[in-house]
Amino acid sequence: MDDDVHEHFGRAPTFTLYDTESGAVWTIENTGEHMGGSARPPQLLQAEGVSIVLCGGLGPKAIRSLRERGIEVYVGCSGKVSDALESWWRGLLDKAGPENACREHHHH
Repeated sequence: MDDDVHEHFGRAPTFTLYDTESGAVWTIENTGEHMGGSARPPQLLQAEGVSIVLCGGLGPKAIRSLRERGIEVYVGCSGKVSDALESWWRGLLDKAGPENACREHHHH
């Protein structure tokens, strides 16, 4: 929960996962193609049973890919993972969509 929210969703070195029912927290490595692997982050998160992603920003392809897997996406996070979770609980984050998708990698 003390990890920083990475600016670029696909290039985040790890993903912190939180189970809202049990309170369990764990981290998985991003083995996606941006990190030298062959999978894509949406596939990795789907395999872990993720239903919601909280992030700073991401592009339209990532939003679409996550949604196709039944994963809701919220943007506008910054600071620590615990800060992002608190913002989500308080309803301060926006659902990701075409209007707030990042267009360039350096803007995530």
